[in-house]
Amino acid sequence: MVPLSELLPAEAIRLDVTADDWRGAVRAAGDLLVATGSSTDAYTGEMIRGVEENGPYIVLAPGFAFAHARPSPAVLRTGMSWVRLARPVEFGHETNDPVDLVVALAATDASRHTEAMAALARLLADPDTDRALRGAPTPGALRALLAGERQQDTAPTAAAPTDAGPASAQPASAQPTGAQPAAGPAVHKILTVCGNGLGTSLFLKNTLEQVLDRWGWSRYVTVEATDTISAKGKAAEAVAVLTSREIARTLGDIGVPVKVVDDFTSTAEADRVLRDTYDV
Repeated sequence: MVPLSELLPAEAIRLDVTADDWRGAVRAAGDLLVATGSSTDAYTGEMIRGVEENGPYIVLAPGFAFAHARPSPAVLRTGMSWVRLARPVEFGHETNDPVDLVVALAATDASRHTEAMAALARLLADPDTDRALRGAPTPGALRALLAGERQQDTAPTAAAPTDAGPASAQPASAQPTGAQPAAGPAVHKILTVCGNGLGTSLFLKNTLEQVLDRWGWSRYVTVEATDTISAKGKAAEAVAVLTSREIARTLGDIGVPVKVVDDFTSTAEADRVLRDTYDV
């Protein structure tokens, strides 16, 4: 796996960039991917079209957009860029606008960058680290913060339920409240979904896994990040799908509960949605 600092060189970081609108903000991030040899201009167009077609699902936390598209010939090597805006812009997101930070990813496949995404999700979930990253005075200072990744998320959550796992708390959709579950350690799957299955869905996957680890439920529940097309085929394997408001509309009725998450980096919100899913 490739560390976050290796995917984001200083040359791929620009601070206090002026953009007229969300397209200009995404293009600024895409231009840095091009300048550092990660992609071509065509990939920047693909990132913009993804928002035009699916809505502002890439705005996955307050003030933060994660621009990306599917692996394609326009991606030359896996890399990232970081653009802090001088003035926030509107993407049209119901709860997370306006955006002042755009991070872009160009990925050659769906797996090489997963560790870096998990690291970035942890960093942005920590309020102190998030503020420090957004206020970094230079690209060098920003990279130093990224290299010194904080492992502990300080966002408070309610006390964890029993570590007996889903054997004592079944999905609300699978069983009426109060019914007795089958004996034995159930293994459940939750799908996190985005338009491409390799960007925003990985952020939400990591956040959910942090909460499941805290609960002691990791051996009972697996989380899989996937795209909208694959999610419809995999829905029958899952107890629930967690995704953005925009992607939820795209998915429609797929036979299992589709739950909306507004802040993909918030362990507190993930905790709440999991409790609702398992009626605990």
